[in-house]
Parts: sequence; C-alpha cells; structure tokens
Amino acid sequence: MVSLSTWFRYAAHKFDYCISLSLKKYNVGQISSTQLTDVIFKNFFHGKLTYVCQTKGEEAMAPIVSPTGGAVLVRKLANLSPTSSIAGQVNLLNAVSCSHGCHVQQFPCMRSSVDSVPCREVFVGDVVLLKDPEKSGNFVIRRLAALEGYEMVSNDEKDEPFVLEKDQCWVLADNLVLKPKEARDSRLFGPVPMTDILGRVIYSLRTAVDHGLVENSGMATKLDGPVLAVELDVEELAKNNKA
Repeated sequence: MVSLSTWFRYAAHKFDYCISLSLKKYNVGQISSTQLTDVIFKNFFHGKLTYVCQTKGEEAMAPIVSPTGGAVLVRKLANLSPTSSIAGQVNLLNAVSCSHGCHVQQFPCMRSSVDSVPCREVFVGDVVLLKDPEKSGNFVIRRLAALEGYEMVSNDEKDEPFVLEKDQCWVLADNLVLKPKEARDSRLFGPVPMTDILGRVIYSLRTAVDHGLVENSGMATKLDGPVLAVELDVEELAKNNKA
C-alpha cells in the first residue's frame, strides 16, 4: 500500500516532468501555445514516468545487467541539464578518483548567461540508458562517471588532460575486469552528448527470482523512491522479459 505522502511526492515529480516535456516540445515548435496546457494535463493523467526496456545481455554492467539478458525499468528524464547554476556563477567541486585508470577533477566552470535555473535530474554515479555511440539504433547501459566541467586526467602520462565541454558526459562500465575495448565505454568512444541519455535505470530484472533496485547516486535514489513505489510492477517486468 502506497502512503498518501508518497502519492503526493509522486504526483509532484510527474507534474514537473510533464511541464518540462511539454515546454521542450513547445520550444522546438512541435506544439503551439494554445496546445501547451492540454498536452501537460494529457501527459499527467495518461502517461507514466517509467518504461520497461529489454536488455540483450552483456558483461559490461554485470551484475546489474545479466550477461544473458533481462529487463530493466527506466525512469524518463525530461531535463538533462547536468548543473544547477545562475548567471555568472563559478562552480567548483572537489576532485574525485575513478577506479577505471583515470582521475576525474571538477574544473572551474563559468556560465556567462542563463535564462533560468535548470532542474538537475541526472547525477554522477547514476546508471543510464543511452544511445549506442557506435551502433545506430541500439542502446547501451553505462554509469555516469563525469559531467560537463570535469577535467579528465589519464594515468597514462602520454594522454593530455581535457575538460568535458558543455552538455557532455563520461560513462563507464561497472565490470572492472574488462579492458576498454571489451567494456565499450567512454575510454573507447570518448565523451557522450547528454542528449543521448534516454533515462535512468532504476530497477533490474535478470530472472524471475533475481531482481532488485539499481544502485544510483544518493540524490537520484531519493528522487526515484516515490516513482518506484507507484509504478514498479515486478510481474510486468517478468512478462516483458519473457516476451
């Protein structure tokens, strides 16, 4: 039984998503100003914040994703802005270490002008579903290791450090045993556009008896709690896995 407070938090998340999604469509001319309100409420009452995606199976994200395949529940993200800032603000974050043979350091990032303060929906440490950078029409699941403004420093002194540009991110496989070519992550294909992210993976079903929550960043876990409470249906996930 979902508590009333959880339902209210879920409704707030859903309404925010519907507004962000509708405004994106309006800004690119897909809908008119007269359609905006109708689209917002149509998405709110008839849409969902998650969708089920079947995985083909690969070792790169084991044990989250089974090498033999399965199904994952993905949370939709309308606003993929990686930072929350105001005009002229300098963002400085602490350096963090990366266990994949690199050092990631947040670089001072000046934002000269923004029209509004964007809502941050994706964080370092999140497991995301994204378009395959090498195979058009496919997707991969990887973990966000760095976002725009982070300085990437390799353990190999021959490699020059570089800073991730605006709307870029760096993704890595969880399986540390694999070499970069086998892992097929940013060590192989480089930075990925934030627009290639299709959602955050919040639940994984490997088999009917082997399934559970996906470990994401602390902030994402807090945001996704009400969504999981309302929309998670393990039986439906299992059906999709068999389909």
